[in-house]
Amino acid sequence: MHTTIRRIVTGHDAASNAIVHSDNELAGQWVDGGIASFIKVWTTATSPADNNDDFDGALRATGLTCPGGTVLRIVDFAPGCKSPMHRTRSIDYGIVLEGELTMELDGGSATRLKAGDVVVQRGTNHLWHNTSDRPCRMAFVLVDAKPVQAGGVALEQNYD
Repeated sequence: MHTTIRRIVTGHDAASNAIVHSDNELAGQWVDGGIASFIKVWTTATSPADNNDDFDGALRATGLTCPGGTVLRIVDFAPGCKSPMHRTRSIDYGIVLEGELTMELDGGSATRLKAGDVVVQRGTNHLWHNTSDRPCRMAFVLVDAKPVQAGGVALEQNYD
């Protein structure tokens, strides 16, 4: 199963020319007893982002989300794994890069996703279930959002 990615970050030199600022491998961190590996590729502290900030966004302390900012994360789901049901205070763009898995919503629906599929997760309570015998790799971009309102009630985030 994948546990690393190559990350290339660009920037500018003193003459305002575009340069490759860094080119390195990032290792994943296993979560929930080894059901998935998370690689935090980059974060921003604000949105809109500040491209003048030279801080390595992968080193910023965050939870799943970054209040006021964004998070780019690669997740490798182990075969047979099932995440906890969770909701974040963010809008999440999930792109299946390799493999297949099922998105289950607390309302009871289950949607099968395969490589190339994109999910726009809008503050819904959901879980990920890899029912296959192969790993599934997804890229997630999480953008901080206002709490979602449903039925006149603000729905709180819930995740560990």
